[in-house]
Parts: sequence; structure tokens; C-alpha cells
Amino acid sequence: MLRVRLLECLAADQARLRQVALTDLTAAVPGCPDWNVEDLVRHVAVIYLHKVECMRSGRAPQDWPPDLSDEEPVALLDRAYRALRGEFDSRDAAAAAPTWYDPDQTVGFWIRRMAQETVIHRLDAELATGQPVADIPADLATDGIDEVLRLFLSYGTRRWPEDFSAVLPPSAVLVRVTAGPASWLIRLGPHGVEVESVPADAAPAGVESPTGAESGVMPGKRAAPTALESGVASGQRVAPGQRVASGAKSVGAGSLGMDGDDAGATASISAAPDQLLRWLWRRSAEDAVSWTGDRAAVDRLRLALGPATQ
Repeated sequence: MLRVRLLECLAADQARLRQVALTDLTAAVPGCPDWNVEDLVRHVAVIYLHKVECMRSGRAPQDWPPDLSDEEPVALLDRAYRALRGEFDSRDAAAAAPTWYDPDQTVGFWIRRMAQETVIHRLDAELATGQPVADIPADLATDGIDEVLRLFLSYGTRRWPEDFSAVLPPSAVLVRVTAGPASWLIRLGPHGVEVESVPADAAPAGVESPTGAESGVMPGKRAAPTALESGVASGQRVAPGQRVASGAKSVGAGSLGMDGDDAGATASISAAPDQLLRWLWRRSAEDAVSWTGDRAAVDRLRLALGPATQ
């Protein structure tokens, strides 16, 4: 997405988060256990200020976070957002800035990350307070899907393998994910996850179309009531954008080694971009997407997303 568009989305979602937070700062946040809306607002403000310090100093700040408990939460959010936008507006997207994602050490990385961070936490606030959930624009959602798959899931499995050791399959599992015209092929294996963008109209061998009467599965329904596999690795919850370092190398076309038994995905998942983004970030029910193929493969992807999105 273009810088201008990401900044537009950031502004809109920050304003919506602020508006919703004012309705009930004490409401529990379903997507962030043990937090209420005040905790959520303070978290977003601290995240903004952290990125400000990264850009200003050229390094990740030490002894973080500072004690900001004496500031009213919404006022703190306002101050942090003004500081963040000031840095973004005064710097070129290609300017150097330290990030947790090794391949991209630029201000542009943080523009994208903060736009995606804010829309997810705006959604958290809406779900917590029972306010109407504003639509996530299709372009922002599609970009967010790519980010969570490539950076948080794929790169995360290599940067923090200990977080994923209990949820990765013992042998390769291929899952195709489609949102509008965009599509990704995801290979989950014992040593990590690879993600490759594929043409949305290139139907993988052995998997029925995820939409239409031929699938035999109504949107939002699953073919079998198998329970999700247990065994997610335990550990401290980290909210979106809070990883300390990262790195998903880009996966090029054909790099998934799709030959022999890997010639086609074993399952296919589809949804509108905003619904799929929510599902990937585990901000919706398990049946919020349509799927065909092997139920176990769908559940395996859902399981792997746990450490990536906590």
C-alpha cells in the first residue's frame, strides 16, 4: 500500500479507537486477556511512543516503557499519536529506522506496522465495548493478511522457533488462503512456515473451489465437527506489534517445493479480506471463514497462528 493510504487508515482508526474508548474504559477486551479498554489504550500509546524513540534516536530505547501512569489514558493516546504523526510526516518512508524485522529497517516499515496495529486494536475496543464494528477497508485488510502471514507467522517461526515448536506439524501441510483477488499458499512444516503469493485464479490440485455450489460447504461452515488440536506453547502474551525482533524472508515463486505430494494444497480457506484478517488475528470465531478440503489442515493453521498473534 502507498504511504499516503496507510497514513489515512492510521488516522481513521486512531480516531475511531479514541471515540470508542471514551464509551467505557473499564470494559474487558476479549482479544487481549487480562486487559480492559484503558489498558488497551495505554498499550497503543506506549507502542506509538516507542516508535517515536526508535526514529529519533536511531536505536531501540532502553529501560522501556517509561512510567506514564500519571497521564489520563486518552490524553496519553492523543499525545503519542501527535508525536508519531510528527515523525512520520517529517521523514521519508525510505529513511533508516531500527525495526524488529531484519529485512526492512525503514520508517516505511513502521508506517505499515502502526496502521495494522491500530486497526486490530480499534477492533478490540469495539468488541470490548459492544460498539458497532467499523468495516476494515479491503486494501488495508489485504495488506494486513500479507503482513501477518509473512512477518508474524512465517518469519516468526524462524526468529522465535521455541514459541512454535509445539504447534507446527511433524510433516508438511499446505493450505491455500484466498481473500478477494489475493491468494497465498502456506506450507507448515516441522521447521517453520513458508508463504508464497499465488494467482487467485490458479486453483490448486486436489482442492475444490472454496466458494460456489460445487464446494458443498456453505460460507462460514465446516464439513466436520473435529475439535481444534490442543498443545499451544505457553508463554507470555505479546500483543500485535510487540515482538522484539523478527524476520520473514520473502518466499519466491516455486520455493515451496510443490512437487509430488505437495503439488496441491490439502485445504482451502476463503473469506472477504476484512473477515479473513480478523480470523487470522484470532479476533473472530473459528467458523468465520469458508473452507474445503482437510479439516485437520485448517485447524493446524489456526493452531500455528496462536503464538504468532498473541
